[in-house]
Amino acid sequence: MKHYNTSYNNFSKSEKEKIIRKLYLQDKKSFADIAEQYGTYSNKIRRDAKSFNIPIRDKSLAQKNALQSGKHKHPTKGKERSAEDKQKIGLGVLQSWDSLDDIELEKRKEKSKELWNKLDQDTKDNMIRLANQAVRVTSKLGSKLEKFLLNCLLKDGFKIDFHKEQTLTNTKLQIDLFIPSISTAIEVDGPSHFLPVWGDDVLARNISYDQKKQGLILGKGWVLIRVKQTKDFSKSRGLIIYNQLFQILDQIKTKFPSPDNRTFTIED
Repeated sequence: MKHYNTSYNNFSKSEKEKIIRKLYLQDKKSFADIAEQYGTYSNKIRRDAKSFNIPIRDKSLAQKNALQSGKHKHPTKGKERSAEDKQKIGLGVLQSWDSLDDIELEKRKEKSKELWNKLDQDTKDNMIRLANQAVRVTSKLGSKLEKFLLNCLLKDGFKIDFHKEQTLTNTKLQIDLFIPSISTAIEVDGPSHFLPVWGDDVLARNISYDQKKQGLILGKGWVLIRVKQTKDFSKSRGLIIYNQLFQILDQIKTKFPSPDNRTFTIED
């Protein structure tokens, strides 16, 4: 690095512009670095940069440059968080989202629409294609929430049939999670079960399948628990849902419900 003995105030306007363009734009120095080198204040360097129409880096880019240069250390890199810490962070984010009022939620939805509309058509088509593939895989292998609930149930000692065909005799309809010991079926219904995500025809077909499945399950004298998933999966939301599910299962184990009270609904 070239060091200057002259004070910043002694340079001409053109010399100041040349210095800032060289150190700030090319060498990625911060205003504070430049000010320290020339014995002045960072705000003065910033004001001059604006007057020279030099583009000011946003905060995230400035932080990135500081990390790459080794001036600052990443606050979390190399640190392992415990499961408890991760859960607390997740719950904090969840509570933050849940506390948003309707106006703020609508603003965020509009922002998402703007970002989507700015994408080129090829990117949109590829994202839709990948989403359709994910839906097809989920229908066969189970969604993230289904797998999360499965793991929680197994850890708590339940024997589970997971997406097993022929559970409902003479049909290919699968029950998402079935607990034979207490004759309880658990169905995890994503948005496509109650919203026209893939169009009205698909929604009508899904509703028809759900009604048929419900009739077969209740007709066998089993209990049906429907988990209505309205939001994207997260472990924090999964834990909240599982706690509700566990309480219902505990009630069923204690006293099997009467025929007119064998359907339960959990909504995230």
